[in-house]
Amino acid sequence: MHLFYTPDITPSTPQYFLNEEESKHAVRVLRLEAGSPVQLIDGKGGLYTAEIKDAHPKRTILQITGVTTGYQKRNHYLHIAIAPTKNLDRLEWFLEKATEIGIDEISLIICHRSERKEAKTERLNKIITSAIKQSLKAYHPILNEPIAFNKFLAQPFDGQKFIAHCEDQEKTNLQTELQKQGRYLILIGPEGDFSSAEIDGALDNGYKAITLGESRLRTETAALEACFEVNFLNR
Repeated sequence: MHLFYTPDITPSTPQYFLNEEESKHAVRVLRLEAGSPVQLIDGKGGLYTAEIKDAHPKRTILQITGVTTGYQKRNHYLHIAIAPTKNLDRLEWFLEKATEIGIDEISLIICHRSERKEAKTERLNKIITSAIKQSLKAYHPILNEPIAFNKFLAQPFDGQKFIAHCEDQEKTNLQTELQKQGRYLILIGPEGDFSSAEIDGALDNGYKAITLGESRLRTETAALEACFEVNFLNR
């Protein structure tokens, strides 16, 4: 069944009008007609079933037939703060795969050794939206605007906080530190790793230093590995 992302729908909505972009896709590309069943997700946990009443290419009308709230609600919360990669395709790959596996929030942190100092979140959010539709997830991960690393550290977080780095100092394995059904914030640095000052700053702000294994991983690979370990623990 075809799925559409409709963030402005509410459980009390009896009918819904697809915007022009989604209407065109439904009618011109998917060739859907009146009577065709579809599903909708609102990005906040709502999964809706609906039927097309008027297959108009600019304003398709849907009759809502059912709604499930809290669909596949996760028993934990994962926030990964990652330095944008020089090659933006690698960051997009991470966002797509992490969304499919399961993630709640992503922050883009600008570090001392970052080779990319900015990223357009509008395009990145489209990658995430496409991934939630592909993997049938009713929750849309939050993508925060790029922020300087030191400013990010000053933000409060109620949960376990970790920093993954490659410096030769005392670290523990992430999998041994994770507590089930918790809230987790994991920092992943740029291609050149966090600076010593950034690592010290994170430790001073309550972060624990962790390793993700013996291999030296690319930024996006390390972030996805952390995502996988958290989801595997809470499966």
